[in-house]
Amino acid sequence: MQKISMVDLRNQYVKIEQEIQEAIQGVLAHTIFINGPEVRAFSQDLGNYLGANHIIPCANGTDALQIALMSLELEPGDEVIIPAFNYVALAEVAVLLKLKPVFVDVDPDYFTINPKSILENITSKTKVIAPVHLFGQCAPMKEIKEIAQKHGLHVIEDNAQAIGAVYEWENGTKSHAGTIGDIGTTSFFPSKNLGCYGDGGAISTQSVDLFEKLKMIANHGQKIKYIHDVVGVNSRLDTLQAAILKVKLAYLDHYSDARRAVADAYDKAFAPLAPIVKTPKRAPYSSHVFHQYTMQIPAEKREEFRAYLAAKDIPTMVYYPIALHNQKAYTQSVNLPVSELLAESVVSLPISTEMTDEQVAYICQHVVGFFE
Repeated sequence: MQKISMVDLRNQYVKIEQEIQEAIQGVLAHTIFINGPEVRAFSQDLGNYLGANHIIPCANGTDALQIALMSLELEPGDEVIIPAFNYVALAEVAVLLKLKPVFVDVDPDYFTINPKSILENITSKTKVIAPVHLFGQCAPMKEIKEIAQKHGLHVIEDNAQAIGAVYEWENGTKSHAGTIGDIGTTSFFPSKNLGCYGDGGAISTQSVDLFEKLKMIANHGQKIKYIHDVVGVNSRLDTLQAAILKVKLAYLDHYSDARRAVADAYDKAFAPLAPIVKTPKRAPYSSHVFHQYTMQIPAEKREEFRAYLAAKDIPTMVYYPIALHNQKAYTQSVNLPVSELLAESVVSLPISTEMTDEQVAYICQHVVGFFE
């Protein structure tokens, strides 16, 4: 059996090696390494895939979040509502822009932002709700949109972990994650469901006005070269990475199906372990693309469990061991019990597009064996 990795990028690459090499050679042949034709082509393909009117490629997912916040012309001290059980990037860019991150709790079943907690934390300074489509499925966007409209707030979707996920509305219509709020952001970090071979990111919007602002900010604040209308940044997706992403985008739905197949096998194998082991619940309003397969186990068992699997050469990860409101850099005295419980009890198993039946069966055997 091949070595088990959290994400098997090597075997994923081998399967599309010829296409990737041809794409790279095409860029090397024309040598337009910045803003080459592949950047425009990928942006168009991504927009078509997502159903987004406008795509602004950029250097990474954190830049995407920063540029999104900059485009809204917020004032120092304005508040951005952020789920506390989440990666640090949203809070980081908010503080750097002199905004105030307001951490709220998440849903105990789906781990995404809890609309009730949003409502409890809206003040006169609140300007943005920033839901994160965590681990591969959408946040409850119907409720979030209703809250935003009622209170006149912007919505920025952090879609770094759920590209390809689809939100289904009550009337049966569907929207891709990242296209529902005012602005969507994503990351193409190599381990993401759609990952490049370095750093990369993108911003999406349906608004022409926001598109023009976002595009200008990402390009040094200029529409015309050397004419700077606003303070901007230098954030762009290089042509080589765009060429790679254009190839991989055609496989994204296949990758999502492969991840779901692994998750299905895990769910079936671990069902007898309930309620000690809580497998990931799938929201009825969203498909799940399983960027991570994250389950809950008793907190006092977590390190023993991880050590047991490590001894069997099965890697695990904890996303995220400290909720944001308890991080030294961002400490807030708030009571967010679900986020704190998840930080103590979640553990993620390997899940990737290239896992073999043998690997999945081996993992299932030893996870079940630990709890029997």
